[in-house]
Amino acid sequence: MDLRKLKTLIDLVSESNISELEITEADGKVRIVKSDGQVAVPMSALPVMAPAVAAPVAAPVAAAVAPAAAPAAPAAETGHLVKSPMVGTFYRASSPNAKAFAEVGQQVKEGDAICIIEAMKIMNEIEADKSGTITKVLVENGQPVEFGQALFVIE
Repeated sequence: MDLRKLKTLIDLVSESNISELEITEADGKVRIVKSDGQVAVPMSALPVMAPAVAAPVAAPVAAAVAPAAAPAAPAAETGHLVKSPMVGTFYRASSPNAKAFAEVGQQVKEGDAICIIEAMKIMNEIEADKSGTITKVLVENGQPVEFGQALFVIE
């Protein structure tokens, strides 16, 4: 793989909210894993490097699962959970000065935009998958979200 292309991929991972990227091409396979800091680490096919990088990644993943599970427990009281379809950054409005897509107490119809999740510099509108009233917003504006994390409760 071309070094310029590899550098571009490393920069992409370090500037985005993704923690891991794996690309397979005809001339080889590259796996880039973001560590605790802002540094991305390219992984080669050497078996010596894999255990050294895999161990630190396991701890943050376990830590990320626990907070995601904690908000889901109170939200499980009643109502339908709208879950994140991707990993990214949660935004309640299209811009910092704009009105939020959905507020607590607001009636929404299936297909209405209720938030935005930014993933890899792309703003993805998330739509309500059920009609009803928003009873809870489970995520703070600007907070990173995981795939499957509960965002809203609709009754």
